[in-house]
Amino acid sequence: MTYYSTGEVSKKLNISVRTLRYYDQIKLVQPTYKNESGKRFYSSDDMLLLQKIQLLKSTSMSLDHIGKIVKLTSTEKTLNVHKKKLEIELNRLQQSLNHTNTLLNILKLEEKIEWEQLLPLLNEDLQHDKKQKKEALMEVLFSAEEQTVIETQLPKLESNHSLTTLWINIIERVSLCLENQTAPESREGQLIAFDIMVLSKEMFSGNAELANKFWEVRKSQQASSELQLYPIDQPILEFVEKAIVHYEQHEHSK
Repeated sequence: MTYYSTGEVSKKLNISVRTLRYYDQIKLVQPTYKNESGKRFYSSDDMLLLQKIQLLKSTSMSLDHIGKIVKLTSTEKTLNVHKKKLEIELNRLQQSLNHTNTLLNILKLEEKIEWEQLLPLLNEDLQHDKKQKKEALMEVLFSAEEQTVIETQLPKLESNHSLTTLWINIIERVSLCLENQTAPESREGQLIAFDIMVLSKEMFSGNAELANKFWEVRKSQQASSELQLYPIDQPILEFVEKAIVHYEQHEHSK
């Protein structure tokens, strides 16, 4: 088996030695072999893992999320995520180029342009970054089928769907429990847990695995933000988590 020193890895993959040491420190990528003097050596598998991390980082994904998914994500899926990111970037650049050419031609004709006409160029970058982060994270965390379920079934604030109203009602009930210092183990807390599980079953078409996977993502403030989900206060999420855990423990003890 071929091994590469830290310096060799740094040159081949254009990753600073400092970054490699940091990855080792946080246990994101630890070199397979260390000799008696403590010198680190990376295997071919380590090199591949580092490259996957670089590709995922290019989608603006945080190291925290990369660390949770990189070893569970195939190389093919990582490359597809990167490919999609490049395609989106190419399309955005083409649109930006078209708009810039339009402004240049207006400038030739009218000898001036208004500041409002430059706004699309600035807003495109901001919206593009948000869209790219969301699509990349969805691609990595969920299968195509799961993404379809989430996109079609997830309650949206702009919708008058009954599920949206029910979820809003649950958040308000939890907020009231927190205000009144009502415990998640209380009767009200357990009724909330039951309602959540019923709604989740309906929302995810009975797919318990997808429901659990989505809940793990929902508990992360950063992941929720990147997926452009409605921000829910951490105390509410913690109350719901404790209420559900207690409810499930009680059901299993029957």
